[in-house]
Amino acid sequence: MRAAKKLCEGRGISVAASATPEPGHGQVLIKVKTAGICGTDLHIYKWDEWSQNRVKPPLTIGHEFVGEICELGSGVNGLKAGQRVSAEGHITCGHCRYCKNGQGHICQTVKIIGVDRDGCFAEYICMPQENVWPVHESIPDRYAAVFDPLGNAMHTVMAQPVSMKTVLITGAGSIGLFAIPIAKENGASKVIVVEPSSLKKEIALKVGADEVLDPGDCDIRENILEMTDGRGPDVLLEMSGNVNSIRLGLDLLCNGGTASLLGIPPKEMPINLAEQVIFKGITIHGITGRRMYETWYQCESFLKKSGKLIDPIITHTVALEDIEKGFLLMEQNQAVKVLVEIN
Repeated sequence: MRAAKKLCEGRGISVAASATPEPGHGQVLIKVKTAGICGTDLHIYKWDEWSQNRVKPPLTIGHEFVGEICELGSGVNGLKAGQRVSAEGHITCGHCRYCKNGQGHICQTVKIIGVDRDGCFAEYICMPQENVWPVHESIPDRYAAVFDPLGNAMHTVMAQPVSMKTVLITGAGSIGLFAIPIAKENGASKVIVVEPSSLKKEIALKVGADEVLDPGDCDIRENILEMTDGRGPDVLLEMSGNVNSIRLGLDLLCNGGTASLLGIPPKEMPINLAEQVIFKGITIHGITGRRMYETWYQCESFLKKSGKLIDPIITHTVALEDIEKGFLLMEQNQAVKVLVEIN
């Protein structure tokens, strides 16, 4: 089969022949139809410090996809060949305290496809049956392929009530952009987005943002306070991992507000716990992955009712052989969500 692989250390990606996997006990073999390029994949493509410390080539990368079951391993129940599916890319142990307590997203021994084991930028992938998600017939492939990042956004938004709240989103990559219509559909009264990219700012407005600001504006604090009647936003959704954006969001968050932090800072950062958190009485949620499988049900409901709202976020589609073009477009901020047509 064909697969996009990280064959060796260093920048780049190669489309090469690879052995077709065979499903073991409790596994299904999926023929991948469409996949999505994630920011994590871009980190691996560029071979940054995180990738160097985590990824061990050779490795087929990619973790967002939709496909069709073509073979069942022994012991598989409730699934069938020909069924259209996506899958949760975090493979958990299933028996630790967290998994048994409904918190599989923080399993301490989680393995991620496309990072710790072969991923979905390939014609075929094997997945444990527990991770396979049947896709509703009303959800087209282009939406089903982005269940994973949409789920990150859903988890971040739904960590606190947003109905009738003013929401500040710092960072409008694909996950930050997905969070905009999710917040609006869940009743947010105003969504303010902070993002430097002109392309992403334009898309943010298309998908429902009420205000879009550039973090480089000298009067950004005053503008946000004016937009929130001097109080600051009720909810912070931090998607960028940018140290200055995190500080800005926590500084502006109103007393008693809530912050959901998904973006990962590149290094340790100091915060003023007394002034920014304790004396303001704010609540902070650390967000990783998707709640299994509450978040998936929420995403399914959203896509069935409001899927077309995310159309502007999916900016490009490339063939598997041209996957490097997708990485370059993302690296140059000329694309947001890039889909890869595989089969």
